[in-house]
Amino acid sequence: MSRQSGTQAEAEELHQLREEIRRHDDLYYLHARPEITDQQYDGLLRRLLELEALHPELVTPDSPSQRVGGNPIEGFTTVKHAVRMMSIDNTYDEQGVRDFDARVRKLLGTDDFQYTCEPKIDGVSLSLRYENGLLVTAATRGNGVAGDEVTSNARTIRNIPLRLRRRNQESRSRKQGAEGGLFQEKEVVEVRGEVFISREQFARINAAQEEAGLEAYANPRNTAAGTLKQLDPKVVAARKLEFLPHGSGELVGLSVKTYHEWQADLEEMGFRTNPHFKCCGKIDGVLDYIHSFAEARKGLPYDTDGVVVKIDRFEQREVLGETAKAPRWCIAYKYQPEQGVTELARVVFQVGKTGTITPVGEFEPAIFISGTNVYRASLHNFDEIDRKDIRLHDQVIVEKAGEVIPYVVGVVAEKRPGHAKKIERPKACPSCQSADLEHDGGFVRCMNPSCPAQLAERIRFWAGRNQMDIDELGEKLIEKLLAKGFVKSIPDLYRLTQEQLVETLKKADAKGESSPTKAASNVLEGIAASKGRGLTRVLAGLGILHVGVRTAQVVAGHFPTLDGLMKATLEELLSIPDMGGGVVEDFRKYRDRYEVLSGLTMEQLFGFDSLPKGVAEKIAAAEAKGREKAPAAAVEELKKRGVVAQSLYMFLHSAAGKATLHELRKLGVKMEEDVVERTGPQPLAGMTVVVTGTLSKFSRGEIKKKIEALGGKSVDSVSKNTTFVLAGEEAGSKLDKAKKLGVEVLDEAGFLKRIGEG
Repeated sequence: MSRQSGTQAEAEELHQLREEIRRHDDLYYLHARPEITDQQYDGLLRRLLELEALHPELVTPDSPSQRVGGNPIEGFTTVKHAVRMMSIDNTYDEQGVRDFDARVRKLLGTDDFQYTCEPKIDGVSLSLRYENGLLVTAATRGNGVAGDEVTSNARTIRNIPLRLRRRNQESRSRKQGAEGGLFQEKEVVEVRGEVFISREQFARINAAQEEAGLEAYANPRNTAAGTLKQLDPKVVAARKLEFLPHGSGELVGLSVKTYHEWQADLEEMGFRTNPHFKCCGKIDGVLDYIHSFAEARKGLPYDTDGVVVKIDRFEQREVLGETAKAPRWCIAYKYQPEQGVTELARVVFQVGKTGTITPVGEFEPAIFISGTNVYRASLHNFDEIDRKDIRLHDQVIVEKAGEVIPYVVGVVAEKRPGHAKKIERPKACPSCQSADLEHDGGFVRCMNPSCPAQLAERIRFWAGRNQMDIDELGEKLIEKLLAKGFVKSIPDLYRLTQEQLVETLKKADAKGESSPTKAASNVLEGIAASKGRGLTRVLAGLGILHVGVRTAQVVAGHFPTLDGLMKATLEELLSIPDMGGGVVEDFRKYRDRYEVLSGLTMEQLFGFDSLPKGVAEKIAAAEAKGREKAPAAAVEELKKRGVVAQSLYMFLHSAAGKATLHELRKLGVKMEEDVVERTGPQPLAGMTVVVTGTLSKFSRGEIKKKIEALGGKSVDSVSKNTTFVLAGEEAGSKLDKAKKLGVEVLDEAGFLKRIGEG
């Protein structure tokens, strides 16, 4: 076959691959009816990327490959909206809705109109501009006239189409040379909507933050806003933002008469629309919707704070017009959040396992919100305190984010007492009194590795279920062991004696009670059993900044022995998938481009090894070439990326890190990871399995290894991506969730039959 005919064949394969991937995207993201496994989907995408790498001239802007997330961008440019993105007037009571209806009837001079209602999603507004059917720009609202262009980040949101579909597309001729082009020249469609993070995904993100020893995010809306403004699209893709359309901007070549027709058009163009959208007729229908949705919204997968009411017919919207800031044809009814006002009586500082000092407000009296008494709430960080101007003894407004997590909304400024005091950042660690503190924006960290509070948190974390799984080592026992001085580090757990534990477990006033000897033996057995957990659990349990369970699995998969990991260079760690974010490639590019960086290692540039004499001064003095960054700026930009690998490298090569790992190995803790040999049949290849309940033939560790040996992936949480759930005796909430999502459930006998051992 000639090279030309080969290229033609590959071009045709590219076209077919793109269409196939788009079809599976629609099935998964729009209809929740996947036909293939994640592994099969990844195979299609991998082949697409291979072909596009061979033929970059055939890459199209609407290719599914463009969702993966490219290199970090320099910053955001401002783009002007073709049609102003206006805010919406709000009302908080039924009378406000009726007043709105009276104004509409008066301005229109008729009762011949109808309203639509839809949830007001608590997210971030985004405008998507399509020209000739292709996504060309995504922009935030900004000031309404112009916003930040975030197209690279919007492309990573899976339910935003990169190319629009159109109804009656069979009768339209394809634009010459444009793959799948179903739009005519100069056709413009602007879709406005809301970007948000689901409650389930937000919980996952905060769990990952906790695993990495980082501060939890306050609420999904702020997290979505911050994610959309990330400079690295790969970070955005990992956050799994979602989009739901709710309006239009400029429309050229597309005629729409009503909002409910626009909803139908959006579906046909490839968008997922809100199933709670409804044509409500007159104002009584609107109020019925508002009253019924007040309860229904609690069960939605995302946060809402109200209902948006709109006139359906677009020509009537034109008649009604707009005020200086908001259209007259719509209004948002906002539900009153359940709040309480109380005194911020105290602020205590909690020290986490990585040394982060978190300010926590304590209230007097406690306030009853959304079914529970709220005594305290995290104030998150010191920048947040300054922004809200929260002071000690202020009357503060407290509500629950998503009706779950209590937080301080703000203060009642007019009720500020004369003895209110500014909340100062700590000058010393509240636990160890060390003045060696690191200030990182709004966060303060204690840098003393011997800090008792950090030690208590680190040991509690080390013993956790997803780390070394020492159930017998409870929080109170840990506190007593520390107080008696029997444990001063994680390795000390493996030096504990029966006598020390008996002494610790004895009650001071015990008279005739059973001996604590048996309890002490159980603790020692649990600690001994943890020695064999392996390298992944060790790395996950040490509380290394940014290193959680998933990262530990990835690292141990590449370096299954401690010796191999200790010998790894920073460049090798950054080369692990999802650890570097393109840092290695950019490092090599800069090193080749700038003579002053030539020959330097990544350890030297990142400050882990010393630079040759005079090189630092030369880097600082070197100037930029044309539009390129100056070498010093390029190095600083690299340092801000790949922070997980940097944190791991720093721990592995620190005196404290090396000493801890050496002691643990000396005490018999396993520092290798078993490599699963995948030989023979793979009946679970490409499958994702969740195990819940108690099995008769397997321990939890044994069944996970069995699943992985047969080609499957064992995960802890149920989602629509789960292939099946293996449910044993006393299966709990995971089984309930599987049934709710329609995920297949197998008992132990069914599982054995599935793998051919029944």
